[in-house]
Amino acid sequence: MTTDAKPGNSPDTRTPRSGAATPAHKKTQWAWTTATFFGVGYGKPGPGTWGSVAAFLLWAAEAYFRHPSPRTTLIGLLIWIALALALGVPAATIVARQSGRKDPQFVVIDEVAGVWITLLFCPPDWIHGLICLILFRLFDITKPFPVRQLENLPEGWGIVFDDVAAGLYALGVASLLRLWF
Repeated sequence: MTTDAKPGNSPDTRTPRSGAATPAHKKTQWAWTTATFFGVGYGKPGPGTWGSVAAFLLWAAEAYFRHPSPRTTLIGLLIWIALALALGVPAATIVARQSGRKDPQFVVIDEVAGVWITLLFCPPDWIHGLICLILFRLFDITKPFPVRQLENLPEGWGIVFDDVAAGLYALGVASLLRLWF
């Protein structure tokens, strides 16, 4: 493909003769920071597990250091989830486009939201929290119906909402387990 350099532009911002812009090698910082959950998504191996554990540890630290009431914990999680979804969908879309990948593994804001959904009614102790974390990872990895189908949603919606559904499955199972045990 032949390109024309525009006066005053660096070589990275050349446009093809067709007039369409070539992808810039510039990252949208807020989107990459959000989508990777402050860089946690770059953890290896298994960035999704790192993102899930980071979300769990934030919840655990909140429970341990602040001793919030169950109502305060629920309201706090709902606010965190709303922020993760409101910022996560557009961030995931931008990062997917800029990275050239449909569902980049290093985008972990979806795992963060999914874990927080799973923890919604969880008693603030380690054993219940770990059970929720394990259940979320189980449903996130196995993707039972219709979780996998949600990946077909466009861009950031598909990246994020399959993990929202996995979180809802895990929330349901964790809630049933708490009733029985």
